[in-house]
Parts: sequence; C-alpha cells; structure tokens
Amino acid sequence: MTYTTISLKPIKTEVDYEDTLKRIESLMEAQPNSPEADELTILGILVETYEQEHYPIHFPDPIDAIRFRLDQSGLDEKALVPYLGSIVEVKAVLSGQHPLTLPMIRALHKYLEIPADVLLQEPKVQI
Repeated sequence: MTYTTISLKPIKTEVDYEDTLKRIESLMEAQPNSPEADELTILGILVETYEQEHYPIHFPDPIDAIRFRLDQSGLDEKALVPYLGSIVEVKAVLSGQHPLTLPMIRALHKYLEIPADVLLQEPKVQI
C-alpha cells in the first residue's frame, strides 16, 4: 500500500487549531480507506486532544442537574420524595442545606437516570 506523505504537526496555538479545523472541513468528503481519510482521522484525534486541554467540559452542579431533570420530565420537587426521603429533605437538598448522601445518589442515578459522575460532584456554594 502506497501512502502520500502528509505533513502533520501538533496543535499548539489557536491559529494551528483553526487551520486544522479548516483542513478537516476540506477532507469531510474523503473516500474510505484513502490517504485523505487517514489524514482526517489523525487530525480529528489532534483536535480532540487540543480541545480536551483548552476547552474542557465540566460536569454541571448536581443540584442544577436534578432541577434540570425535573424540568425536563415535567415533574415538581415532590417527585423527589421517594428518592430523598421527605419533602423537608428534598427542600434541604435543593437549597444546599443538606448534601446528597450515597443512597440518594444511587436512587437519583437509577430512577431519574442522572449520571452518577454528575451527582458526585461538589455542589456550588449556595449564596
């Protein structure tokens, strides 16, 4: 198999990043198993690595995630009683007065399908 030599380099600057994105765009119609398709794959890996370092995506605050899931599901705070214990406990957790416990996290993860990684984050400081 003969390959054309392509000049690849790490993405070190924002200019490199923008140039690489333009090159990726030009390669989007590459035929499978072609040198261009291989270049596209490699450039994608370089961009992903650069983005992870320079544009990390952080988990949302656990309380924000719970509120979002409630809103998304058309539920109110009372829907959390089976998972958190009582309406008093629900209000304490949602106001930041009481931390989520491991059993609460397990229940919210299992029944409301909120990722455990999100629920395990330290909540924002409530003001």
